Amino acid sequence: MLAPNVPGSSTLGEAETERLTRRALRLAQFTVAYNVVEGAVAIGAGLVAGLVSLVGFGFDSGIESAVAILVGLRLAARLRHGDADERKERWTLRAVAVSFFVLAAYVVFAGLRSLMDGEAPDQSLVGIVLLAASIVVMPALAVAKQRVAMRLGGDKLILADAAETKICVLLSISTLLGLGLYSITGTTWLDPVAGFLIAAFAVREGREAWEGELVEDDPQDHLVSRASGEVN
Repeated sequence: MLAPNVPGSSTLGEAETERLTRRALRLAQFTVAYNVVEGAVAIGAGLVAGLVSLVGFGFDSGIESAVAILVGLRLAARLRHGDADERKERWTLRAVAVSFFVLAAYVVFAGLRSLMDGEAPDQSLVGIVLLAASIVVMPALAVAKQRVAMRLGGDKLILADAAETKICVLLSISTLLGLGLYSITGTTWLDPVAGFLIAAFAVREGREAWEGELVEDDPQDHLVSRASGEVN
């Protein structure tokens, strides 16, 4: 059973805390499985069509899988050892932040290169279908993670995972708009601009994850409040 120093356990009780932690672990596992497939399809379709934003979206799926693996490992450790290793969970939040910054750097570089080359990308029906599916699946997953985190007293680790899933929703929408407008207008700069939006979202969420690590002792910290308002 989970010890009282696990987030939320002092008010919920050990059995309910363990149940919610196991649910969060299952959600993280589903995230890994879904995003491995999503990322592979997005990157493949993006490279074939020469679409920067779609490749960036695929890389985000890979990052989301990596983050979910890290979160899942920490949740599994909670269940095995009966408490949370705060030092390791702080480092996990820091890794989440760095992953966002890496994504932003890649997308900006690829977008600038695309603008300078001036090459027109191909259209991608596969990409459009994939993004539409993500808009359906990811919001439900983000809300489920958010609810578990808040039941556990605003668990920052699970909120960070929810924020990563939420950014996938925003990226799906912005990337789909970019691809849709390109399909209609044929304007080549729309795709890199959609990629820059991805970078802006990634930097913002990276800062949130980093700040969450810095103010970890405040249960109503900035990460909790922002994630609560934006995922709902």
